Amino acid sequence: MMPDLRFGCVADDFTGASDIASFFQRGGERCLLVNGRPEEGFHIGEGFGAAVVALKSRNAPAEEAVAETLRAFRWLAAEGAETLYFKYCSTFDSTPAGNIGPVLDAMLDEVDEPYTILCPALPVNGRTVRYGRLYVNGVPLDRSPMRNHPLNPMWDSRIAALMKPQSRYPCHVLDLDALRGPEERIRGLIDEWKRESRRFFVAVDYCEEEDGRRIASLFGGLRLLSGGSALAAHLCGGNEAAGGTNGFGEHRNEAPALILSGSCAEATVKQVAAFAGAGGIALRIRPLSLLNGGQTEEEVWRFVENHPRDDVLLYSTQPAGERQETDRATQERISSVLEALMADLARRAVAGGRRKLIVAGGETSGAVVRALGWNAFRVGPCVSPGVPVMAPVPLPDARVVLKSGNFGQEDFFLRAIESLRRG
Repeated sequence: MMPDLRFGCVADDFTGASDIASFFQRGGERCLLVNGRPEEGFHIGEGFGAAVVALKSRNAPAEEAVAETLRAFRWLAAEGAETLYFKYCSTFDSTPAGNIGPVLDAMLDEVDEPYTILCPALPVNGRTVRYGRLYVNGVPLDRSPMRNHPLNPMWDSRIAALMKPQSRYPCHVLDLDALRGPEERIRGLIDEWKRESRRFFVAVDYCEEEDGRRIASLFGGLRLLSGGSALAAHLCGGNEAAGGTNGFGEHRNEAPALILSGSCAEATVKQVAAFAGAGGIALRIRPLSLLNGGQTEEEVWRFVENHPRDDVLLYSTQPAGERQETDRATQERISSVLEALMADLARRAVAGGRRKLIVAGGETSGAVVRALGWNAFRVGPCVSPGVPVMAPVPLPDARVVLKSGNFGQEDFFLRAIESLRRG
């Protein structure tokens, strides 16, 4: 029997996947998160209204990202997904060689539809779109701290300008005036754009949750949608009470957590400082020292072993002003070494009986769950918007929190530890 699968989503990194999975859950759809390309013979099963496939494609070459995303979407379609959703970062992708455009070009061709929307906004976390320009906490993207991202420095905040070098198709803006105006005017604009080109994109403004409900009402019937996570709950109908906790029990678990932070996002920098400032046990991992052998994995692991009853934070997070200048090749080597280290530390922790993990950073999170071989997760309650507690299907007594570097309050790590204690 085909599952009652309303939504099939592909996300370009793991924390993005857990982010949108939490919004599907919040909207009332029981959600399964699948890590990586599903193995042959793996099926979603009955009882799930949404399924999210987490890829590691955000920084992949366009050709590779297109191929992986198409395979994942075809599997979701074969599983019966009615609506397909491509989830990318709420701060989009600034690079001309970025793969959001190529992936969406290929998907529009795949479903043979004339257009889809671009909806990266996430107002609850300060990401809004106004007159086609993406803002982070009221600051245009290219003037925000995201302009210093080590792999994707954000050079523009205009979505249409960001799409132009990436896509074969034009991108139009549906601004707030039009979005909040008569539906007939919006349909007229869509018809006009259809006459101008065979395929196109519509970047939709979204500043308040009422805008999200309006967008879902107008465009929820499209076969293909794209954006951040905020729209997901509105597509489901926003029935938060129906989502529940996906079977998570309420019991106290005082076992210690291991926190692994590989993100250098400003929000994570503050979270690391808050944890240490509250007296938390923490060790800084020094990337260049790792490369030259000055700091070793064994040394880092001994620190964890020396605190068997404590929550421990291991972090490579650094404020922008403290980072040493390196060329891109060295930066990529550092990223690779850090991902491998964090993955090995997580594997040791779980093998040693630590069943609670908190991971900050999309690339770090993806590396950790791949190393652990966890291929699917039940999605539970949220620590903060877009960051749920999850239970790996292969190890149901374990709990994991995986967060995007930019998400969460300053005391996020402390909140996450308390959420894990509640089960």
